[in-house]
Amino acid sequence: MTMMQTAPTGELLKGGMFLTVSGSSEEVFIPEELNEEQQMVLQMTKDFLEQEVFPQREQIEKQAEGVTPALLRKMGELGLLGAHMPEMYGGTALDTNTNTLIADVMGPAGSFSVALAAHTGIGMLPILYFGTDAQKEKYLPGLISGELKAAYCLTEPASGSDALAAKTHAVLSDDGSHYMLNGQKMWITNSGFADVFIVFAKIDGEKFTGFIVEKDSAGLTLGAEEDKMGIKGSSTRQVFFENVAVPVDQVLGEIGKGHLIAFNVLNIGRYKLGVLCTGGSKGVLTEATRYANERFQFGQPIANFGAIQYKLGEMATRIFASESAIYRASNQMHLQKEASVSSGKSYAEAMLDAAEEYAIECSILKILGSEVLDYCVDENVQIHGGIGFSEEYPAARAYRDSRINRIFEGTNEINRLLMVDMLLRRFMKGEIDLLTPIFEVQDEVSLGNLGENRPKERYAAAQFQVAQFKKVFLLTIGHALTAQTEGKLNLKEEQEILMNIADIITEIYTVESVLLRIEKLHQIKPDEDFSVYEAMLDLVLLEGSRKCRNFATDALAAFTDAELLEGVLVGIEGYTRMPAINVKAARRQVAGQLCKQGGWCFGVR
Repeated sequence: MTMMQTAPTGELLKGGMFLTVSGSSEEVFIPEELNEEQQMVLQMTKDFLEQEVFPQREQIEKQAEGVTPALLRKMGELGLLGAHMPEMYGGTALDTNTNTLIADVMGPAGSFSVALAAHTGIGMLPILYFGTDAQKEKYLPGLISGELKAAYCLTEPASGSDALAAKTHAVLSDDGSHYMLNGQKMWITNSGFADVFIVFAKIDGEKFTGFIVEKDSAGLTLGAEEDKMGIKGSSTRQVFFENVAVPVDQVLGEIGKGHLIAFNVLNIGRYKLGVLCTGGSKGVLTEATRYANERFQFGQPIANFGAIQYKLGEMATRIFASESAIYRASNQMHLQKEASVSSGKSYAEAMLDAAEEYAIECSILKILGSEVLDYCVDENVQIHGGIGFSEEYPAARAYRDSRINRIFEGTNEINRLLMVDMLLRRFMKGEIDLLTPIFEVQDEVSLGNLGENRPKERYAAAQFQVAQFKKVFLLTIGHALTAQTEGKLNLKEEQEILMNIADIITEIYTVESVLLRIEKLHQIKPDEDFSVYEAMLDLVLLEGSRKCRNFATDALAAFTDAELLEGVLVGIEGYTRMPAINVKAARRQVAGQLCKQGGWCFGVR
């Protein structure tokens, strides 16, 4: 498949292939097509959030004893902790899109959403993915019901992003019955009430391995609760291991293969975090909209003022784009999981396959969701003015809570670097053909044919523009690879360039996701008016054009000689050239809909 082709009907695009093949509305799931079961799950989750979590928010923030564990237990009773787990262990095995929906709705839960994500994700999944049958039977039913709570112990004082530099070590006892575990872990979510700890240590100081450690193990102790800037209701402590005897049957996965557990589980953690952040952004936007409607200045609601409408319209557009991306990736993972099950793989193997296949997309969602939320909480404080700076109002809490999300599950910088690294690894393995489309784009630039054939019809023009953004990526990565081949550049040492490329990749996936969502909306609801959605499409296209141009220019200028750079930048300018858009009118249209409905009113609400 070469550049500009669309995947054949029914063929699922593999991870990263969106960069070289045009997406299809068939590959996306959109919130506007929720089925009856999903609507029921949506309502049940909303009811739990509003009736159980929100009324206890202050107790959660103070870490009142037993509150968070009791809420997790109630979620277990509703079947929400095991929605992604096999029925044989007490789960409900709901599809990936429904699980995404649950996390989306729980996004505004603040500190409680952190406990939930850690328990259901990095706490449970290592056992599902890599545990023995005996380990699964022993722990998963309790974790699914909420009777047991889980924590994940990877980070140490000297090993954060570089997880394999861990100092915690394990030595096999003389009789071969257990491992003696010694070391220290930090920033461990849920540690204050966890019953089960997933712990990573190096056997004999070399073989990075996972272990399942129970809280009552002799020698396992906890530090004091960390005094954090945000998510104060989340239990975060250090965990110490001093000659902790771990039975050999509590080794998780293969000895020396702990990195497979850590990294594969983090893929799902990143995707879920992106979803939670997107859901959280919706709550923040609703809060901002309501305040803007109620706050009067100069004889009218501040929502009437253009400066406030800009903020509301921009917040909603970014959230809409993030929501479009998360449900697109969710459906891709859902379809991959179904295909793996059909081929004879187990439920757990199929889930693992899906997360691994779309690891690039998971990093995109983590970056996108966390940075959209950061934008929204900042503008929410600004809309609230002085009140937003007071700890008596929720705007300040949301602002503080948001900041951790760019650090959780691998920093956004690490995820940007990983994204490009994973793509290039797939290219080197022959899983993605980059060379053919790179050569096509380079030929196109040399001939000067850079966009003169732009279609007139709205959606055809949008498809054309997304394809142009992909050419910007191909032109940039192509010149970087050439420079590396010629010995002029070592990409592994050029983090700024890699991050520029990652940002182009993120823009492409995001903008195309919005386009595919609106195209599908027109297919399933052809008679409805989606002009406000089209206004958001115009805004993300224009922003994508600006960002792709700037990121590509910054990257290329870092390693390209002046004579060649001039010609390449002509190509970049041509590929990112767009007709003028009345952005003021577009944002005001979006803001008007928000103010009329009193908050977030698109997609999942």
